[in-house]
Amino acid sequence: MNSKLTETQQKAICSKLGNVKLKLLYKASIHGFTGADFHQHCDNKSATVSVGYNKSGHVFGGYTSQPFSQSRQFVNDDQAFLFSFSREKLNTYPVTNAPYAVKMDMNSGPNFGDTLILVYKNRKEMYSNPGSLGSSFHKKLYNFTAEKMHGNNLDLTECEVYQVEESSQFENPWRTVNWNSEQKKTLMERIESYKPSISSVSEARVLLVGPVGAGKSSFFNSFKSIFKGHITSQATPGTSSTSVTTLFRSYTVTPGREGKSLPLVFCDTMGLEAEVGAGLNIAEISNIINGHIPDRYQFNSSVPLQSEAQTFRKNPELKDKIHCVAYVIDASKISIMSQKMEDKLKAIRKTVNSSGIPQLVLLTKVDEVCSLVREDIRNVYRSSYIRDVVQEAGTRVGVPLSCIIPVKNYSQELELETDIDILLLSAAVQMLRFVDNLFDDLSDQLSSVTNVK
Repeated sequence: MNSKLTETQQKAICSKLGNVKLKLLYKASIHGFTGADFHQHCDNKSATVSVGYNKSGHVFGGYTSQPFSQSRQFVNDDQAFLFSFSREKLNTYPVTNAPYAVKMDMNSGPNFGDTLILVYKNRKEMYSNPGSLGSSFHKKLYNFTAEKMHGNNLDLTECEVYQVEESSQFENPWRTVNWNSEQKKTLMERIESYKPSISSVSEARVLLVGPVGAGKSSFFNSFKSIFKGHITSQATPGTSSTSVTTLFRSYTVTPGREGKSLPLVFCDTMGLEAEVGAGLNIAEISNIINGHIPDRYQFNSSVPLQSEAQTFRKNPELKDKIHCVAYVIDASKISIMSQKMEDKLKAIRKTVNSSGIPQLVLLTKVDEVCSLVREDIRNVYRSSYIRDVVQEAGTRVGVPLSCIIPVKNYSQELELETDIDILLLSAAVQMLRFVDNLFDDLSDQLSSVTNVK
């Protein structure tokens, strides 16, 4: 069925009701202009918006939060209102006597307290009594004039009833993204041309930390694929219950087949597991962020690297340390995250906080948890569900919403997609901004020490 109510008119009605959408239940020209037809399609469904159209071109109707039935009784509804449109502008008339807001009439369509009735007595007509005949009863229900509501034309051409549903999509995105190839190019150039503000450091080092299977390795592979121009896989991703990554690895990316590596290095770790003695030992985090762990170090879940060990890097420089930590979290696992895992993440965050290193969250697999995003990745910042997941992730990990970035890693795709690339690149650019914040702080500290001397 095609809606006769225009998109602008629907938006005007929805804006009064909140974050909702309208689903067409009944269309009299298709289902029939009888009370029985109306009740067959609309009973026991709430809330609803009923709309009438007449021969003079007026569009009008009413909203009720209560379900229709055939009880023949008046129904109390303090949220009910009537409405009309004047050149797409919505005029509303709230109920003023709530106990009589809606009447359940068997032989008619939507009945708003015997004040406005659509499909009146099984005919292509309407009934309207706004209280102009001196009835004190009707004057107390809805204050409107027949002229403004429907132009005194009682001949219906159409009647529609819509169910009001909670919308999973915001009218305006809660973050703004430019979804075009130029934006992708701009983001890539920003990463390629990045230069740390501290001369002793040539590249930003970002540590990826997260539960097993969250997508740490897949994020790096996806990021590398963008600069290679095709889907590639260097870090080994996995879906097992235990970590596939057992070594500490520092991954660089060289665009194309030759040339200079990007000034951004991703450090991959063993995955976190909820149980004690399994997965990455959180005591190892301090060694990692302070640069004591060498590349390709074999993790031991039971015992962290000791300072007296031969492989322990005793005097790391700033260029060897971690400059930003990114927690990689599976969006589908947020709500079922165990308390043990949450405690591990917060313990890691506490250690990172003490070092003053900036942190953010990469929220992966957003397309798997929201049908809107699955249909079109551009809906990621229009999805109210993703917004809720982002908020829960902030609570679980303990970071502000501005530090949580939804992304989609490449998994089953064979070719690159611009929209996926833009989300991944935006996350990387945000990491570099956070790294700049760290270097700025370190430069300020150095300046303060110098001035004191």
